[in-house]
Parts: sequence; C-alpha cells; structure tokens
Amino acid sequence: MNKKIFIKTFGCQMNEYDSNRIYDSVKKIGYKKTEDLSNTDCYVLNTCHIRDKAKEKVYHEIGRVKKLYRDKHKPIIIIAGCVAQAENQEMLKREPYIDMVIGPQSYHRFNNLLKNHMIEKKKEETEFNTIEKFEYFDEIKNTSNKVSAFLTIQEGCDKFCHFCVVPYTRGPEFSRPFYRIIKEAEDLIKNGAREITLLGQNVNAYSYNDNSKTYKISDLINELEKISELQRIRYTTSHPRDMTSDLIECYSKSKKLMPFIHLPIQSGSNKILKLMNRKHTVEQYIETYEKLKKINNLIEFSSDFIVSYPGETEQDFEKTIELIKKIKFINSFSFIFSPRPGTKSAQLKLIDDKISKQRLFEMQNYLFSYQLEMNKSFINKTIDVLVENKITGQNKLFGRNEYLNPVIIEGDEKNIGKIIEVKIKDCNKNSLFGEVEKNKMRAA
Repeated sequence: MNKKIFIKTFGCQMNEYDSNRIYDSVKKIGYKKTEDLSNTDCYVLNTCHIRDKAKEKVYHEIGRVKKLYRDKHKPIIIIAGCVAQAENQEMLKREPYIDMVIGPQSYHRFNNLLKNHMIEKKKEETEFNTIEKFEYFDEIKNTSNKVSAFLTIQEGCDKFCHFCVVPYTRGPEFSRPFYRIIKEAEDLIKNGAREITLLGQNVNAYSYNDNSKTYKISDLINELEKISELQRIRYTTSHPRDMTSDLIECYSKSKKLMPFIHLPIQSGSNKILKLMNRKHTVEQYIETYEKLKKINNLIEFSSDFIVSYPGETEQDFEKTIELIKKIKFINSFSFIFSPRPGTKSAQLKLIDDKISKQRLFEMQNYLFSYQLEMNKSFINKTIDVLVENKITGQNKLFGRNEYLNPVIIEGDEKNIGKIIEVKIKDCNKNSLFGEVEKNKMRAA
C-alpha cells in the first residue's frame, strides 16, 4: 500500500522545482503525493533562508502540525531546504518534534533516509554533494505536467555578496551537463510544458565544459529554440556581472526568449554596492540595460532592492530612487536589510527602523507606480496570453503575458496550454483582466 507524502514549499522557484523532484524520487519507495496535510505519513517543509524570520516560520508551521496531529499518530516530520542547511543542529535541539533535517544538496539521499529512519534514527543530512545529487536525479524522469515549467540548470554561488546566505546553504556554483538539461526539457515538453524557465542562483553564470566546448546559457537558449512545441523561454535569477555579450545577443536572434529580464541590482549607489561586495557598478548595470533596449525597446526589467543596508545614507538611498526613475522597473522585490547569520554583514550596525520603514515605503511607492503604469498600458490592447490553468472554484482561467503579468480571463478549459489573444479590459497593480478575442487563438 502506498504511503502518503505532503510537501509545503516556501521561497523561490528553485525550491518549487526541488519539491517536485522529491515527489518524483519518493515514488520509487512507495510514497504518493497528497494535498491533504491532515492525513499523511510524511510531512516535508521545504524552507527558504533569504529573509529574516525564516526559522520562526518553521516553528510556527510545526506548531500547526502538532495541533493537527494531537490525537493522531504523527507523520515523519522533515525540514528541508536552506533553513535546514543553515540551522540544522539548533532546530533539532529546539524542536524534538522534528525527525530529520535535510539540506538542499542532499536530496539524492532522501529515499534512504526515509526508508531507514526507524532503524538508524539519523536526524541530519547536510553534506554538499551537488554532482552526486544531479547524477541521481538525471536518472529519474521529471513528471511535472505544468504548462509553465521550471528547470534547474545551475546551483550555488561563488559571488559571496556580504548580505547573502546562499553560498553557505547551496554551496559553490555548479552547472549541470548540457545534454541532460535538454533531455529534461524534452521530457517536460512531452508532459505539456509550453514555457520553460531556466533556474539557478546565478543562472546566467551557467558554464559546462564538455571536452573542447564550453556551453553557456546562450547555448541552452539556442538549443531550446529549435523545439517546435516550446513557445516561451525565460531564465532567473541573473547576476549583472554575468550578462555577457552572447546572452545579450540572444535577444536579437531568439523568437521565444521573453522580453522581460529579472536582473537584481540591490542598490543604486556604487558605495553601497562595494560594501555589499556585488562586484559590479551602477554604470555597468545601465550599460547592460541600454544595450538590451537598443536591441529591442520593448524589453522590460525587474529587480531586487535592499533598503537601509548598513552604511546607506540618504544620498545613497536617493541614488537608488534615481535609478528606479530612470529604468522604471515593472515588477520588483524590495526589502529592508535583514542580517543573515554567518554572512559578512551579519554584525554590522543597523539603520534606525523608523528610517528604514520610511525608505521602504518611498521606494515601493515608486516601484508600484511603475508596475501599475505598465499594467494600465495594456488596457484596450490585445495581447498574447499563455493559458496555464483553471482557477480553483471559479469559471476563470489563469495565464501570463510576455512580461509575466498574471492575466485572469473567462474562458474554456480547452484553451489551457494554448497561446490565445486576449483583450485587456481592466487591471490592478498585480493582475490584468481580459476577455478572449473570439476566433483569434492559436495552438501552442
């Protein structure tokens, strides 16, 4: 009889990809995915450690599970992901209800740990073994059947930004073999994927050496371009240092690479970028922006911003606002600096909370205004939308346009997996609302 496993995923798209691959793996030992937390044999919390309070989210969730299983036989409780990697011993000491912690580079060991848990009682697996991990998962078919699919091509980071915990939780940069990625992409497309997003902590740093040839992310894009069933290609998250000429050139050649780039800058002040150890300047960022806009003026940008990094003055902050005004990012993430244990900036003096909150408020007003301005520009226009799914409990469909804007439409489920023409009638800051242009749809 199949046992049931429930996974709750926090954080980035890579965590979502990892969770799906764990599901693929545990099928081999008789576990079946369930959406019912109240009736499962194994509960996995796949965690993110980028922001503050990540640990407390874990304990809050464990408290909820405890209440749910108060009068029942408890499932095996596993904390996975980056919090598990960074805080493993502390978590096991603080919360005995947790059975195991498994770091993101140890997922190839998941089945053995789960099978042998009752025998060995091993509680921690946080070794870095990225090569073995990917070799293991390369032998297991990716069964994701989503119209818009994620595909990890690179993991880890060698940049060591002073605020970031990723090098310590995901390890050094590692790029998967080129043709293994293409094979997985083909499997995803056979399962119904019409859009693939290439993932990595520094996705545009992808570099795989195969004898005499070095493959870059541009080579992956060019190869994916040849697959007729695939309609759209994206990638995230990028580093400004790795926006190389060959990748930029893809935007002039590819018909499937979407004109939307998530390129985190973090600050518009060179002084702060140097303090962060970002290894790029504002001028270099703008140069990349201008090169891409010259290739295609319809290309739009999103970014990440850290507000009140230690040492940030009002003048530094205003430089960031000036950059935002110049580029008019259409969708960005902004946060007050959150010290992460073990990083270079962890012990630096924090800026007054009141000042930080005011700066964040001001920044987000600008960011949200450009986001809304972009969305309003689509009203009364007909745009291409890739329909991904039906919204649960509603007679509405969900899709996205080229710029990753969510689009809500009334329509027939037969349009799922198709690119259809939608006339936009209304919008808010986050979403577009439209109707299908009758007799104007094409198969993906």
